[in-house]
Amino acid sequence: MLIEVWSDVTCPWCYIAHGRFEQVLDGFPHRDQIEVVQRSFELDPGRDPANVQPLADFLRERFGPAGAAMEERIAEQATHEGLAYRTDRHVGSTLDAHRLLHLAKDEGRQGEVLALLFDTNFGEAATIFTRDALVDLATRAGFAPGAARQVLDQPDAYLGAVRRDEEAAWKLGAQGVPFFVFDGRHTLTGAQPVAALRAMLDRAWAERSSTGHPAPPSLGVRP
Repeated sequence: MLIEVWSDVTCPWCYIAHGRFEQVLDGFPHRDQIEVVQRSFELDPGRDPANVQPLADFLRERFGPAGAAMEERIAEQATHEGLAYRTDRHVGSTLDAHRLLHLAKDEGRQGEVLALLFDTNFGEAATIFTRDALVDLATRAGFAPGAARQVLDQPDAYLGAVRRDEEAAWKLGAQGVPFFVFDGRHTLTGAQPVAALRAMLDRAWAERSSTGHPAPPSLGVRP
């Protein structure tokens, strides 16, 4: 069964949802029959790659005085989930990170790369906004030396895949992330509790098993 997840690697709710969903998958008896595909959704599309700024400045510009308190509340939730969470991180363009995730999907390493992106950004407050940093991360995920560099140095590589994912999200009515699609039939939006994610997974699996019909095609990028 296919589960598609639209997210952005600088979205704290996506980070929390990822941690919760991993808990659900770890306890699911049919885990080996589940394919999870990460889809692209930039929270700040068109952002200048050179525009990397401290999170505190970004929050102040975007949300005013309420930004800092909002971030603290999110940090409390992440910590409650057992996730490392630094509030001294930076914000920047995630387009190259999304292009890397599409490369990682083709190489069968998307889950590893996504986890490293989340851990690096939120857990370590280290940059994921330069190509050097992304190449280093890909190497840590097991890519051959130079493989990620070759793709990232080509601005159009996987750009179409990113844009098609984003277009599909808007067509599905997703106005924010995380956004889950289970078996092409059921959707969930936001960092839902573990119980809600587990219930939707159980429902989608039960319906698929009872009908005996193939699921609709993937809603994201087509080959």
